[in-house]
Amino acid sequence: GIGGAFQYGLQVSIINSPAEFIKSFIRETWLKRYGSSPSEEMITLMWSFVVSIYSIGGLLGSWSAGYLSVRFGRKKAMLFANIPALLSAALMGLSRLCGSFEMIIAGRLFSGVCVGLALNIHLMYAGECAPRKLRGLIAITASTAVATGKFVGFALGLREVLGVDALWPILMATNALPALIQLLTLPFFPDSPRYLLIDKKDKEGCI
Repeated sequence: GIGGAFQYGLQVSIINSPAEFIKSFIRETWLKRYGSSPSEEMITLMWSFVVSIYSIGGLLGSWSAGYLSVRFGRKKAMLFANIPALLSAALMGLSRLCGSFEMIIAGRLFSGVCVGLALNIHLMYAGECAPRKLRGLIAITASTAVATGKFVGFALGLREVLGVDALWPILMATNALPALIQLLTLPFFPDSPRYLLIDKKDKEGCI
């Protein structure tokens, strides 16, 4: 779940803490770029894009999950989901350095794509790999991973941790860590028996 449901919980909660810092960053960037302060309506509009574009990315990722999980298998599709996660972390982490609030919007879009893919494929992969007696327990771990992600996101957003003006880009880029952990560990996992049997016609591999 570290690269699947955990990512969803993390991204949902992590955006709350740096809200005022990101709005201030948008205001400062706009002033430097255009020589005039943006209206409050424009700040609200840009902030709305930052928050809502995540859902659009999630929709795009969800649409792709079925095709990728059949075309490449559950495991490879889960590994693929880490590419938009790392890209989003790079964009959001470097946004302040580059003086571009558009990079935050793009980063949130890619993080949504990652979560749309990973959340769907995680449930599919875990359910298909689990022994029959443990299938219910394994399926519940998705909810546990979401809750853990939310908790970690809130904890990282505390002022005593990363919830300060100087560190909010690092806070926004923390989704790179679970992505890297999954990239390093998931290749050692087996592929889904159902995928091997039904999609690949590999009965021996399935057994």
